Amino acid sequence: MPLSEYAQVSRREAGPEETAAANRSWWDAEAGDYYAEHGTFLGDADFVWGPEGWREDELRLLGDLAGRRVLEIGAGAGQCARWVSAAGAQVVATDLSAGMVRQGLDLNRTVTPPAEPVPFAQCDAVELPFADGSFDTVFTAYGAVPFVADTARLMREVARVLRPGGRFVFSTTHPFRWAFPDDPGAGGLTLTQSYFDRTPYVEADSDGEATYVEHHRTVGDRVRELVAAGLVLVDLVEPEWPERNQATWGGWSPLRGGYFPGTAIFVCLRA
Repeated sequence: MPLSEYAQVSRREAGPEETAAANRSWWDAEAGDYYAEHGTFLGDADFVWGPEGWREDELRLLGDLAGRRVLEIGAGAGQCARWVSAAGAQVVATDLSAGMVRQGLDLNRTVTPPAEPVPFAQCDAVELPFADGSFDTVFTAYGAVPFVADTARLMREVARVLRPGGRFVFSTTHPFRWAFPDDPGAGGLTLTQSYFDRTPYVEADSDGEATYVEHHRTVGDRVRELVAAGLVLVDLVEPEWPERNQATWGGWSPLRGGYFPGTAIFVCLRA
């Protein structure tokens, strides 16, 4: 969870419209700085599933991509989408934030083969501008899911644009981690709140207007949302922290990663 110097932090309810407006504005403003801070770790045409540093060419969760029609939601600057394109897929990258889309289009002009520019669409992940059954695969690496108030609707929308038998894979903050402070040091090893408390994390300006929102669901919540949307959970990956990665990313660190998972990756099929 980010925290600006001037933010008022609270746990309070935040509905779909407030959440979308806050996160769209936050990522619009932060797109350039986010890329400057994390661009080297992510690569311009690489596929990293989370702060642990595991890549798709290691985990192979998307399956064979050659000739597949693929959608990335919450794509940010489209780094993963470019990797997928280089693997032989026809891919579209989408993001809620115009700032992130602009960053992605800027990167499109600088990538070199085998990476290729990818098309972008600015849209909300709960209202995708694509026909039913348009894609073989949908994925997101830490995009969209924690930044949407109605994730059950998001799962239904993903299921709608997937063909029967299509694959949906997404990574997000591990639900267990929500019960601990967002501290990469020893302070982040002490449980301070209930795992079952779904109250959103909200940063607000001096007028109390939300500027950033994250939503929490338990593992059981996620499974029920997927099942209700007509998706079948076939794997739940809890990546261990690799020894090769000694970097800290916000509240993610080698220290905490050695004790409990920071990321959950859900692998699903469209029924």
